[in-house]
Amino acid sequence: MEKVYIFGHRKPDTDSVASCIALAYLKQQLGMHAEARILSAINKETKFALATFQVAEPPYLNDVKLQLKDTGYHRKFFLPQNASIYQAYLAMLEQGLTGVPVVDFKEKFLGIITMKDLAYSFINQEARQLKTSYHNILSVLKGEEIVHAQEEIDGNLLVASYRSTTFINNISLSPNDILIVGDRHSVIEYALFSSVQLLIVVGDGQIKEEHIRLAQEKKVNIIRTSYDTYHVARLIALSNYISTVLTETEDAICFDETEYVGDILEVNRKLRHTNYPVVDYKKRCLGLLRITDLNEKQPKKVILVDHNEKAQSAEGIEEAEILEVIDHHNLGNLTTNFPVNFRNMAVGSTCTIIYQLYLENQVDIPKKMAGMLLSGILSDTLILKSPTATEYDRKAVQALEKIAGVSYQDYGLSLLKAGTSLKGMSKEDVLYNDFKLYTVDGQTFGVGQFFTTNFSEIEKDMEAYLDVLDEVQEANQYRFVALYITDILKNGSYLLFNRKAEDIMALAYGVDTMQEGSYMKDCVSRKKHAIPLLMDVIEK
Repeated sequence: MEKVYIFGHRKPDTDSVASCIALAYLKQQLGMHAEARILSAINKETKFALATFQVAEPPYLNDVKLQLKDTGYHRKFFLPQNASIYQAYLAMLEQGLTGVPVVDFKEKFLGIITMKDLAYSFINQEARQLKTSYHNILSVLKGEEIVHAQEEIDGNLLVASYRSTTFINNISLSPNDILIVGDRHSVIEYALFSSVQLLIVVGDGQIKEEHIRLAQEKKVNIIRTSYDTYHVARLIALSNYISTVLTETEDAICFDETEYVGDILEVNRKLRHTNYPVVDYKKRCLGLLRITDLNEKQPKKVILVDHNEKAQSAEGIEEAEILEVIDHHNLGNLTTNFPVNFRNMAVGSTCTIIYQLYLENQVDIPKKMAGMLLSGILSDTLILKSPTATEYDRKAVQALEKIAGVSYQDYGLSLLKAGTSLKGMSKEDVLYNDFKLYTVDGQTFGVGQFFTTNFSEIEKDMEAYLDVLDEVQEANQYRFVALYITDILKNGSYLLFNRKAEDIMALAYGVDTMQEGSYMKDCVSRKKHAIPLLMDVIEK
């Protein structure tokens, strides 16, 4: 069953992480091979929720770009170095390929043999030399095993073409010789007493029993074939090990199956090769990539939660197959190649929608999943105090707190406080703790949100925070960058922004001037109290 990745946005908050975990569990119960993933490090608040309900942190997902392993390359297509040239030819012919990787006995890549290499070898190789195995010769000549004294065959080829007496009187044989002969018993006997390495008897020639016994005694190999002398002489070279025609491969271009298809195509634009060996990080061969195999793509299958903006999603999302989107934000710029299931509700948390899906599919919610869903709702709705909280959220909380075995108010306050500690956090960490990008009319801006119970901790380092906002805005050429410091006790937010964004922020909130650190009463929801106002300014 094909794997489906479920993940939230790039800067995961508790709602994003909790919803992907709970949805993955639901999909698994419905028969899907689903896995929850995160796109970057999780914050302290989310870690608190995971620890409280003893749920493992989802693995990290770097991107969903098409990789070589997502294509139809020829897996397990390679030959050992002791395979015959003829085997290489048949393998390529059967697969319709023009090359085959060669490996050692541990499947480590040694080189690649092409049809061109085989043709060159067949035409130019010295036919007198043979380095192969008994079974390779047996296979190529469709022979019959008469005496199998040794497996390795390495010697010089001779054909007994003279009259028997002429051959015996003029040709000196040695254990290094491989003799092709018909049913010429005197020559066969002479060869056996000379302890030749191998006798190849052609035309299904008769072999005397006494000669077979002598061959066994002298440890001389004998193979009988129905082919005549001419065909044996032509075919025998094809039984050589493919390693005998393998050229130097230090510069051979190989690809790891984790490499991106885009990068492979870029390399191929320069090299224009037809075939590339595929290896793992230990240089073990996995198969062969024919460059046209890249047309047979199997994109990663994904389900997105808590976002529907390309800029907020995994890198390479345009190369993935999106199966479903579950979100509670405004519609973004994400596009798909096929119709997808899109569930978007005006509720305070994606976890509320996931809760509804459990009910609709009649799947019981375990305590751990209830705890995660509850955490996501309480986080995104500020313990149901946010104006984004709806009756759906409240009903979900009432049901989930019973299953989770906690008081939502006590647990919610502990959850939010866990995320307000600045201990060990840099200014960048605070900004990126919950940071999202938005694009309007081709202009991108970033808005971060950080919850606190004591703004003075941040206020005393105000200039340092502004420096970070300036640097992020300039380095990325964003229209502006803002940071909302939301006080969960006062139910409002302090606004910080890059120094050149004063006019934008003033226009957004309808004031003549906007000071850094200005307090906005009842401003707690980025979705309702920030983004719509900021988008309106840019659109104007």
